[in-house]
Amino acid sequence: MAEGAVIDAVRRGDAEAVRRLLEAGADPESADARGVPALCLAIAAFDEPVASALTEGGADPERLLPDGTTPLLRAVDCGTVSVVLAVLPGLGEHLGETERAELLARARHWHEAGVVTELRRRTGDLGPPCRIRVRDGDWWTDYDEITLGGLTVRDGHAAVLSNLERWFGQRQSVDELLGRALAHPDPEHADWSEAVGVLADRTDEETWAAAARLRSHPEPLHRMFAADVLRGIVQREAVADARPVVFEPRAPEIFLPLAVGETDPAVLRLVLRALSESGSPDPRVEAVALSYVTHPDAEVRHSAASVLQRSEGSFSLAALRALFVLTRDPDSDIRAHACSLLAGHQGHAQDITDVLAERLGDENQMVRIWAVYGLAERDDPRCLEGNEHEGPVDWRSWPSTHLVDASWHYRRRMGGGAGSGGPQAVPDARP
Repeated sequence: MAEGAVIDAVRRGDAEAVRRLLEAGADPESADARGVPALCLAIAAFDEPVASALTEGGADPERLLPDGTTPLLRAVDCGTVSVVLAVLPGLGEHLGETERAELLARARHWHEAGVVTELRRRTGDLGPPCRIRVRDGDWWTDYDEITLGGLTVRDGHAAVLSNLERWFGQRQSVDELLGRALAHPDPEHADWSEAVGVLADRTDEETWAAAARLRSHPEPLHRMFAADVLRGIVQREAVADARPVVFEPRAPEIFLPLAVGETDPAVLRLVLRALSESGSPDPRVEAVALSYVTHPDAEVRHSAASVLQRSEGSFSLAALRALFVLTRDPDSDIRAHACSLLAGHQGHAQDITDVLAERLGDENQMVRIWAVYGLAERDDPRCLEGNEHEGPVDWRSWPSTHLVDASWHYRRRMGGGAGSGGPQAVPDARP
């Protein structure tokens, strides 16, 4: 009875129920009516939380199955990094060389043969495959999920291979990992993002130098890969709280020349994001960002706005002027971003509140919400007027209510009414 409950919970994708059942004594090797183990069902569903619950609860990822495979081999077949990680306890430290070689060979075969070719070989189906784009929400990476002949896998086998090599202590060159990333030339795809992640995690001089050499490559995708790896190294160093800090001080010298000379919008967006994250006080960084706030690509303008913010959350007079222009941008996401940056500016300024007040009637709700928030934070009574025009808010989409509650908090600070005590004026920064 408990075993049937485990299978039901696995099919529902209820990891917590699986854990409770296993803790109560249910068999982690429970199987369905066809004899398929619960762990294999979770793998086939690309359900990393359930696969983790089963593995942690005692399911054997190396159990030999009737077709000669194991759940671990099936995890590699499924082409999803998070699922492989879920069924590979201790990152495979207990595996012998033979077992490691088999996993690596399997991932490499899928990658080199191609998913559709391998599915045709396995199923004999020569018809067109069904392909949909999916996101692994916990890992923030994308895959194509491909179905053919009744089998469904995801196309992240290069990502799986790159991670297996890392976990097993094998080091591949930047060029090798670049080749894997270019199989899916999209920074959101797992093959690209995992190749970048494997290299960035090294945070060593050899990787930094090899990636830096790609900055001048004639192909934009090579330059994008270089920028992504270098950006990742700086981020990893910051997260690790490394001392001494080695790579972060080099960020301006690496990214500024790229930003100045880059013509490809996709590469430029990535370079500008890297500059915004570096928090460098170098005045050249702001100058470069200002040169792109009127760029024809909306995402470039959006990224340039982020670069303008100083580490302490304030803006120079020139940056404020640029943000004022961006609050009137044709793109609503940019208007909202500019309003959010102005709302967070450290310091009260009459010109900022006037610009935010202009956006209270914006057609985009997010713009209006940020404008109200910025006014309320500066105790400007116009936030109450703006609050009347915010419109209905879907509370389920808000992880925090601090934005939409801003006018309520203002009214409370003012003793229940509109009150007084507006912002102090500074010299007008508007163009």
